[in-house]
Amino acid sequence: MFEPTGSQRDAASAIFNLPDYRVIDAITDADGVRRIEVESTALPGCPVCGVLAVRVHSRRRQRLRDLPVAGPVELVWAKRRWFCDETRCSRKTFSEVTGQVPAYARSTARLCQALVTAVVVSGRAASEVARLHRVSWWLVQSMLTAAADLLTDPDDVLVRRLGIDEHRYRSVRFFREPDGAWRRYEPWMTTLVDTDTGRVLGVVDGRDSAGVGSWLAARSQAWRDAVEVVAIDPSAAFRKALREHLPAAAVSVDAFHLVKLANDTVTQVRQRVIRQGKGRRGRLEDPAWVNRRLLLRAGDTLRPRALARLKATLRADDPTDEIGAAWGIKEQLRALLTSGSLEQAHEHKMLLGTYVLAANMPETDRLWATITAWWDAIEVLLVTGVTNARTEAANTSIKQIKRTGRGYRNPANYRARILLASAARTAA
Repeated sequence: MFEPTGSQRDAASAIFNLPDYRVIDAITDADGVRRIEVESTALPGCPVCGVLAVRVHSRRRQRLRDLPVAGPVELVWAKRRWFCDETRCSRKTFSEVTGQVPAYARSTARLCQALVTAVVVSGRAASEVARLHRVSWWLVQSMLTAAADLLTDPDDVLVRRLGIDEHRYRSVRFFREPDGAWRRYEPWMTTLVDTDTGRVLGVVDGRDSAGVGSWLAARSQAWRDAVEVVAIDPSAAFRKALREHLPAAAVSVDAFHLVKLANDTVTQVRQRVIRQGKGRRGRLEDPAWVNRRLLLRAGDTLRPRALARLKATLRADDPTDEIGAAWGIKEQLRALLTSGSLEQAHEHKMLLGTYVLAANMPETDRLWATITAWWDAIEVLLVTGVTNARTEAANTSIKQIKRTGRGYRNPANYRARILLASAARTAA
């Protein structure tokens, strides 16, 4: 005798595919809206004593929000109220609750999961997802907030290498003071990242020591003791917070920011030389201005043709040899940052100091002062190789989230979106 071994659900229930429910009716009203009526298939247990119910007390129809199935649908649940036949139970009747529709819920679990996935994994705007699923923006945001509350507590994730960097939360704004003066306001936020995994652990307001210090102070002592190295940009505020809350952790300064400081020094010298020599800003007729980007490229990556053009530029538009001196100092700093040992790094440092002393320019003197002040952190960088690369990558993803959402006015929603996106990306 032939017996089917597949699903015992009817065709309509199998197509609709709502777990623990079966379709009992499906109609299309005069407005063309498809209405699907379902009922639960499992006998519920009493929430107090757990005894399975067998007698129905009453029925009522409850509308639910659900995923669109082959187009928009209106879902109606024929919800039953049951008797509890346990004589010693204080609960006489109760309404059924399922995994797809928990108590007091008005949306199915699969809809809530689809909303979070569409925003977090697919990177879509909450307003777009709300329109697509015919729900309100508030429902999408409430699902995101609930998902963010379920994320692992940072204290439960032991971190050996921490990265800290800032990013601008909103555009620059100007406010008028009571005395009529205008005040510039830059809304910054600071991101704390596990540089081993790239996961964003926290986002705090500002870019000073107070915000970072408060977040670190909220962590457990075991968590703080586990941190071995912290990578930061040359920020005195971050270093102050680390000295106070992570005194045993080594501080590594990011190489990218040091090279950027050297490139900024070359740009400042080039601008000053042109202003002093020609009494104006650089123009298209000035070789140093035309090849300004060439001055910022790594010297060891220049091809012979580009190197010849660079030398021609310095001969034609650098009468005082100051631009060339700044470029040489920048290259010497790059050589220092690629040293294979501390002994080699000290040799490069002595040579760099000689170059700076011979150049005798205020711009290069400031760069040398920064290198001297952060030398301990540079040594940590050379020994451990810990950089802020994954922190910068997290900030790039954060900027994409901000662009997709067209900016955020609510910092809590902004943080939830960042933490969810980072958790989903690192878990994949």
